[in-house]
Amino acid sequence: MAEHGGGVGRAEDLAPRVRAAFAAPRAANAALIPYLTGGHPDVATSHRLIETLIASGADIGELGVPFSDPIADGPVVQRSTHQALLAGVTPEQVFELAAAHSAAVPFVLLTYLNTVLACGPECFFGRAADAGVEALVIPDLPLDEAEPFVPVAADCGVAIVPMATPTATDARLALVARAAESSPFIYCVAVTGVTGARRETGEELPGLIARLRAQTAAPLAVGFGISTPAQAAHVAALADGVIVGSALIDLVSRSAEPGAACRAVGELVEAIGRAISAGVASSP
Repeated sequence: MAEHGGGVGRAEDLAPRVRAAFAAPRAANAALIPYLTGGHPDVATSHRLIETLIASGADIGELGVPFSDPIADGPVVQRSTHQALLAGVTPEQVFELAAAHSAAVPFVLLTYLNTVLACGPECFFGRAADAGVEALVIPDLPLDEAEPFVPVAADCGVAIVPMATPTATDARLALVARAAESSPFIYCVAVTGVTGARRETGEELPGLIARLRAQTAAPLAVGFGISTPAQAAHVAALADGVIVGSALIDLVSRSAEPGAACRAVGELVEAIGRAISAGVASSP
């Protein structure tokens, strides 16, 4: 592992490639961010799936670190992370997945706080940076408790991405906006609840986006419940990034073999990419 501790300079210097993806994504004004559980259904297939995401137009890759109690995730992601844990997938193997492909796209990891603490924050953040990971989403780390972790992560060269939910008050969103000063984007939760495919993206999203826009110029990426090209196009017209996870993981879980999984995932990612481009082009 590389040595850390010398600092990375200004907060805006963190996650330069993720920031660049939002500044000039393939889809004109909305970055495509596919999410997969690292090591699901196995590590070898994970490599092939990541290659497929890149070939299909991903602007940023997001990988989940398997955890035994993923409270923010719905049943599809929960099953995938459980299967990965049963197969013995470790955080180190997820770092290796990112490292193997980070030359092609920047990576964000979604992890839970206990995984960070088990490794030790400086060790975990440093290993993530060494693997080419630029930012971390930690769903069970409240803003109020993130203060001790943010400077440690920054010193290692990674950003912690704040999350915003539709139920947040304006005062809470002001805290999110301040936290975004050291992050390449804000993760906006499209609907109240856990991850998972839904028929609608939720009536709360436009209001959440508008309230955040009034407080910050940080890029806004939307996740939770986006599973179809039409939903992606709707979100792309509102936000700066579209995160798609459960729909892709479900395709992987239902595929009989790795080749079929890669084909299904590639087709959906390409369709979503086209819809994002069309949604941005047709937005006011």
